[in-house]
Amino acid sequence: MNENKQEMLRFPSSRIVEIAKALSGDVRVRILEALGDKPMSVGQLADALGVAQPTISINVQMLEQADLVLSWQGANREKICSVTCRSIVLELPAKPGDGLHRIEEIHMPIGMYATCSVQPTCGMANRDGAIIGSSDDPRVFYMAERTDAALLWFSGAGFVEYYFANPMPPGVQLDEIVLRAELCSEAAGSCEEWPSDISLTINDLPIGTWTSPGDFGDRKGKLTPERWRSGTEYGMLTEWRVNRQGSSINGSGSSRSTIDELALSFNQPIRVRLEVKTDAVNRNGMNLFGSAFGDHPQDIVLSFIRSAETSG
Repeated sequence: MNENKQEMLRFPSSRIVEIAKALSGDVRVRILEALGDKPMSVGQLADALGVAQPTISINVQMLEQADLVLSWQGANREKICSVTCRSIVLELPAKPGDGLHRIEEIHMPIGMYATCSVQPTCGMANRDGAIIGSSDDPRVFYMAERTDAALLWFSGAGFVEYYFANPMPPGVQLDEIVLRAELCSEAAGSCEEWPSDISLTINDLPIGTWTSPGDFGDRKGKLTPERWRSGTEYGMLTEWRVNRQGSSINGSGSSRSTIDELALSFNQPIRVRLEVKTDAVNRNGMNLFGSAFGDHPQDIVLSFIRSAETSG
C-alpha cells in the first residue's frame, strides 16, 4: 500500500489557479474529507459519498492533476486513492504573471454553447442517460436544461458554437492553443462506416476538418450510463492545434491559419465552432460527448500555452 503522505505541501504561485480549481468543487472537497483517515477505492468513495462512480473518477483525476491525491492499483485491480498531505501552503504572486501556469485550460460543458444550428435527427442526453426534452426536436437545443447535456447530436449539416474567455492578461504572448473534444458521426442507431467531415473554426478562422469514420456503437462506452440504449456509445478524442507555424489535427497539418491571425484579445470572447458544413463532402452529422459519456472523462477542453519568455 502506498502511504506517501506529508503533513504539508508548498505550492508556488504559478499553481494557484490549478489548485484553486481543484478545491472549488463540492464533490472534490468531500473526496478529500473521505480520504482524510485512510486510503479508499473509487468504488468505496462512490458508496461513501452517494455519488456515481464515473463522477468520482473524473473528480479524482482532477485532484491527481493538482497533486492533492495519489492513486495506485490494488490487489483486485481497483484504483486506490490517498491524500498526499494534511495541509497546503500557497505562495502569493510577487509580480504580474507569476500566478499563471504556462499551460492554462478551460473545460467547457458541451451544453454551454452560445448559438447553434441543428436539424433532426437531433437531441441531447444528460449524464444519467435520460433524454433532455424529446428527441428530434430542435427546440430542445434552446431549453435551459441543455446545460446538463452530457451528449448532444444532430444529423446532416449543423454546428454548435462556444464562447471561451481568454484567461491571459494583456501583454502575455501565447505560443499555441489546443482544442480537444470527443466526437463521432451521427447515424440512425449507429454505423461504424459513416464518415462525416467535422470542421473547427476559431474566431471565424478555419483551423481544419477532421473526417470521423463513423458513429460508434459496437461496444459500451467506458463512461456511458447503463440506461443509455440508443446506439451511439463513444467517439474519438480529436485534437486541433494552432501555433505560429499553422494548424494541425491529431499531429497532421490541416491549414495555414496561425495563432497570430486569430487576433486574440484579453477582453473579447474566443468563438469556437464545431461544424459539419453544408458544402462538406461527408455531411453525416455529429455526436459530441461530455465528461460523463463516451470513453474520455472530459468536456470540451481549450488549452492556452504561454510563451516561455512571458512565463512567470
